[in-house]
Amino acid sequence: MKILSIASEMYPLVKTGGLGDVAGALPVALTQLGEDVRVMVPGYRQVFDSMEPPGSWIPLGDPLGAGEARLGLGRLPGEDLPVWVVDCPDLYDRKGGAYLDRKGKDWADNHLRFAMLCRAAAMVCDAGAQLGWRPDIVHAHDWQAGLLPAYLALRGGRRPASVFTIHNIGFGGLFPATVLPDVGLPEESFSQHGVEFYQQLSFLKAGIHYSDHVTTVSPTYAEEVLTEEGGMGFSGVLAARQDDLSGILNGIDTHVWNPAGDPLIAHPFESAKMTGKRANKAALQEETGLEVRRDIPLLGIISRFTVQKGLDLVLQALPEILAQGAQLVVLGSGDPDQERAFAVAAKAHPGQLQLRVGYDEAFAHRIQAGCDMLLVPSRFEPCGLTQLYAMRYGTLPIVRRTGGLADTVVDVKDGKENTGFVFEKATAEDLNGAVTRAVALFRHPRKWSIVQRRAMVQNFSWQSSAQRYRDLFQTLV
Repeated sequence: MKILSIASEMYPLVKTGGLGDVAGALPVALTQLGEDVRVMVPGYRQVFDSMEPPGSWIPLGDPLGAGEARLGLGRLPGEDLPVWVVDCPDLYDRKGGAYLDRKGKDWADNHLRFAMLCRAAAMVCDAGAQLGWRPDIVHAHDWQAGLLPAYLALRGGRRPASVFTIHNIGFGGLFPATVLPDVGLPEESFSQHGVEFYQQLSFLKAGIHYSDHVTTVSPTYAEEVLTEEGGMGFSGVLAARQDDLSGILNGIDTHVWNPAGDPLIAHPFESAKMTGKRANKAALQEETGLEVRRDIPLLGIISRFTVQKGLDLVLQALPEILAQGAQLVVLGSGDPDQERAFAVAAKAHPGQLQLRVGYDEAFAHRIQAGCDMLLVPSRFEPCGLTQLYAMRYGTLPIVRRTGGLADTVVDVKDGKENTGFVFEKATAEDLNGAVTRAVALFRHPRKWSIVQRRAMVQNFSWQSSAQRYRDLFQTLV
């Protein structure tokens, strides 16, 4: 099959979260299964800084009246994977991030920036004969790629099959109805049975409504989005597509996240010999200015600071967590109030809590390698990848039972295959109870090491998940 994957970010070219990891790893896994895969991403500055410039360009004109665009074919660094880059300087060549400006605000023209990505992909589907490559199926990731299934379905005629994957239904890609002509959608598409969502245009709804199949990034999340609470306004349109909805658990790149060969950590290790794990803990404690002691439980957080991620629960439970003698290293950014609250706590407890605001890929690896436990107290979590990385590195996750967290972490009291600690309610009390149980087990090194090793040998590679996507694609084609 010829598969075109469309995403607004892709590791290692540009990444803001789990979407980038998935968009980078899944196409590689599909090529390893023998499929002919190409990826399309926007031509941000970060992308051109991260790859060799394309050798040739295909002019696209100005399909949205937002600036001249062209398409270049390059390769993913370190992989034999073709990547199409949509170069439109008026939309992408700017300082700031993929979605936000330097002040942390959404780019005002995000509707045009991601409509251009989708329009370019649709043009590739149309120009297959001239390009010598026409996709059999398009795989659109999250709201930023949601207009592609709409463009293909609304034009009629021959088209590739389409799969739309919801990575986080909390982001609907909402814009005023007045931008409908700007993104090239016909007026009749703005209806309940189209792209309209409470009098706004929703890129996410476009993907849900017009694609041939919808997936979420874990089986439990596929059930949760059908509920009023979990669907966040989209449960009705998803219920109408229920026969074409499935949940496929994300995998992880086991080459990038491999404690035995990770170049970003000081002391590689594996489950059969954990001395490197202990050395990484000491190195992380020293790096962050915490007391270097093996017997102190060291907890980590790697997260965006949002209501979804439940870090306010950590702040509420912090006095009890620190009272148990634990240390905490936090990496993340987002909500200014939460950033300030963690900064105040770090200043008040410098010997137990260290905060680094922002995102640092190498430091994230060192946290995973050095910590004993990772806190993931999300109110909802479509899949979650940090808990999978944590288990790979022998860092036991403490998670709330929701979405992909429920699908991947087995509580220590649930059976012999336990791999972490799970709590039920999104409350500081329940979170603290799970931390208390984890610290209690940590005080018994032999029992702790058994769970550590069990977690490390879990198979969360992309192999089985990519096969499920492949099977789905084949049924649609």
